[in-house]
Amino acid sequence: MDSLAAAPGTGPATSPLPVLRKPRPVARFEDLPSGRTLVMGIVNVTPDSFSDGGRHATADTAIAAGLRMFYAGADIIDVGGESTRPGAEDVSPEEEQQRVIPVIEALVKAGALVSIDTIHASTAAAALGAGAAIINDVSGLTMEPEMAELVASSKAPYILTHRRGDARTMNSLAEYQDVAGEVVAELAGARDKLYAAGVSQEQIIIDPGLGFAKNDAQNWELLQNLDRLESLGHRILVGASRKRFLGTLLTVSGKSAAPQERDAATAAITAISASRGAWAVRVHDVGPSLDAVKVAARMATPRTTQ
Repeated sequence: MDSLAAAPGTGPATSPLPVLRKPRPVARFEDLPSGRTLVMGIVNVTPDSFSDGGRHATADTAIAAGLRMFYAGADIIDVGGESTRPGAEDVSPEEEQQRVIPVIEALVKAGALVSIDTIHASTAAAALGAGAAIINDVSGLTMEPEMAELVASSKAPYILTHRRGDARTMNSLAEYQDVAGEVVAELAGARDKLYAAGVSQEQIIIDPGLGFAKNDAQNWELLQNLDRLESLGHRILVGASRKRFLGTLLTVSGKSAAPQERDAATAAITAISASRGAWAVRVHDVGPSLDAVKVAARMATPRTTQ
């Protein structure tokens, strides 16, 4: 598919043939909308994604998915080439870059603001070179010290996610006395490493890491205590979309809801997170969450007197 084409069924496309769109100006982080919580759409260019079973494992299908999200109103498209689900196999930076770079280039060319979801500094650097604007590192700065140096030198916004261990070990590390307090303290420690490398406060965005080294009860407790993360003084990103704790909540007849059946609950968390001041939410289904953040923003508008 041409990188400037709308996938069939998206935007004004009414035929199976791609509809070419004029190139748009390069999207900039500083031009993101203000006054409401932002919506980040997820594109997993992986064969083993928990959320979609690998539907977007090729460049063409991933580009089409990203374009659909972009034309549906996503503020940011988050592109990743390595599954971060518990138990996932490692992917080399070289293979990861082969997966994500063509997708990033195409989405940037279409006018989207793109973030790169990676734990590898070399992939983050390649993605920035391809036009990505944001680094989304779910490792919590625990994998590669070079990442802090890259963030400092590039001046790119950086999403610092709380995680203990890696994909194989994190479930065994979900032990807390005070999950919100310990997450805040551990994020502060990682944040201090960024400061020591020369990263500015304005670059850092905090993600509490729902599902990463947290069980169901701990995820809910973190969501109930988002205000405690505000003490760190950074923007907050909430990534609850389709995660296992939602499937558990929606269990029917002893069967957990499938990932695609968790989108309504995800939109509910979006609305709650937006009402509590989250900077952005990271979701698989853009439309309902975009509606939710608009409703939350309208509800927060002061009532005019008659």
